[in-house]
Amino acid sequence: MRIDFDPEQYDRQGFYRLLTATVVPRPIAWVSTVSADGVANLAPHSFFTIACVAPPVVQFSAVGRKDSLRNVEETGQFVVNFAPEELAAQINETATDFPRGVSEFDAVGVTAEPSLRVKPPRVAASPVAFECELHSTMRLGDSTVVFGKVVHAVVSEEVMTDGHPEIGKLRPLSRLGKDEWGTLGDVREISRIRYAEWQGPAQG
Repeated sequence: MRIDFDPEQYDRQGFYRLLTATVVPRPIAWVSTVSADGVANLAPHSFFTIACVAPPVVQFSAVGRKDSLRNVEETGQFVVNFAPEELAAQINETATDFPRGVSEFDAVGVTAEPSLRVKPPRVAASPVAFECELHSTMRLGDSTVVFGKVVHAVVSEEVMTDGHPEIGKLRPLSRLGKDEWGTLGDVREISRIRYAEWQGPAQG
């Protein structure tokens, strides 16, 4: 037996809780930006994914009018920093609703490093960073989807194996429902089946 949920019968927060508890796990874009006044901002966004490969475009959704969105609109640039398990405490702390004009890098004690192609700094301890130029934005209700063209990527040698990022070394952090966070857990390798090799659905 299933329970029916009608979005029209729920308030925003009620259906938000349903969505975020079931669309899981969600990767975290730890987005760094700089305001027009030069103040660096850092905040996690868990509505995040790849939008396109050629050209490389990533996207995150800003729920409401937060500093990340304002800064991107003002400057046209941002950095997506990878969110590893070992930095969970700092990632969570940068979600604090600090007043505009306060840098989360300074308030939380996150070490920054210069980016190569954009003005917003990267998180020095993050193993991967995508430097982005704003491609476009799309307003959807109370949220804005931000699309960024990746103009430079950097990956720490420590997380590479045979020239490829190794998931066991990256140890990605993810968001679940409520105040729950996810870690890597078990990893399975399942190869995609080509039609020429198809032998019918798996049994059991």
